[in-house]
Amino acid sequence: MTLADRFWEHKSLEQMNLNEWEAVCDGCAKCCLHKIEDQEAIEQGDTQEALHFTNVVCRELNTKTCACNHYATRTERVPECVSLSKHNIAQVYFLPPSCSYRRLHEGRGLPSWHPLLNKGKKAKMHSLGMSVRGKIIAEQDVNLERLDDCIVSWPINDLD
Repeated sequence: MTLADRFWEHKSLEQMNLNEWEAVCDGCAKCCLHKIEDQEAIEQGDTQEALHFTNVVCRELNTKTCACNHYATRTERVPECVSLSKHNIAQVYFLPPSCSYRRLHEGRGLPSWHPLLNKGKKAKMHSLGMSVRGKIIAEQDVNLERLDDCIVSWPINDLD
């Protein structure tokens, strides 16, 4: 791999072009999990304690590939879907510690299981349990009023 191939090591997120930005996504789909938020705590700045991940995923997620079925139109189909960008990454507090965008934003580099470090393959990420694959329930199979019964801690895992 050349220096140009390892663009994330010499470019900030703000300097990346669209293709590079998209390539940073590890495809774990943790951002597609429903979250329960304590708005009062968030307003007081305590976002980590106020955020609880569930094992329930957006109706648009392909649970086998961990990819959005309608990525290009996701925010139209699911208005509450957040389109992460260079401009809002500092404000999007719900990204798990393992998120590659969050890691780069915090200066931690890509995790060893990232597809960019593994010939573009997600196999290592899935085998290490860093994606949602095999751990989730589809939104349409859950009573969303009982979402608090679906709180899990595994989305905050960060291996390296």
